[in-house]
Amino acid sequence: MATPKIIVITAPSGSGKTTLVKRLLNSCKHLEFSISACTRTPREGEVHGKDYYFYKQEQFEQLITEGAFAEWEMVYAGKYYGTLNSELQRIWDEGKTPLVDIDVKGALAVKAKYPDNCLTIFIEAPSLEALRERLKLRGTETDHSLEERVSKAATELTFAPCFDRILVNDKLDVAARELLEIVSDFSGC
Repeated sequence: MATPKIIVITAPSGSGKTTLVKRLLNSCKHLEFSISACTRTPREGEVHGKDYYFYKQEQFEQLITEGAFAEWEMVYAGKYYGTLNSELQRIWDEGKTPLVDIDVKGALAVKAKYPDNCLTIFIEAPSLEALRERLKLRGTETDHSLEERVSKAATELTFAPCFDRILVNDKLDVAARELLEIVSDFSGC
């Protein structure tokens, strides 16, 4: 039996990752989105086991102690996020390849845990200014939160060379085709 593979995609906020991941999942039927675990309160309409695995902080910390995570991180004070080993195994048991959409630190942690069967892809906007404009167009940011996101993106960009592939999302259709080619070369589609 072939070694199961895993694909990890990360990007600074505003790089177009979510759109590219959706297109990739629609094009590659053997990929399955890996549902993350978290300790935040579900938003209206979110469902445990579909959108996230929602846990109380004590439950999450117990899972950490038990070694239940491929990666985990306290992203904000008291707010944990992570990738459950059981979620990856569930997808592998279905004969599919997990597509993990997480932050930079989490992506590097998964790569460290699965160095021989993991493909990491870093998606970036063509420039910080383009990223700033995309975030402004969303209409969801205050001036302060916009600057925080751009500053965080600048820091995250310094990690790009640590990834297997870097994909610049300048033109969405071109980037979507390139992402499909990268993933196909690694695991087929």
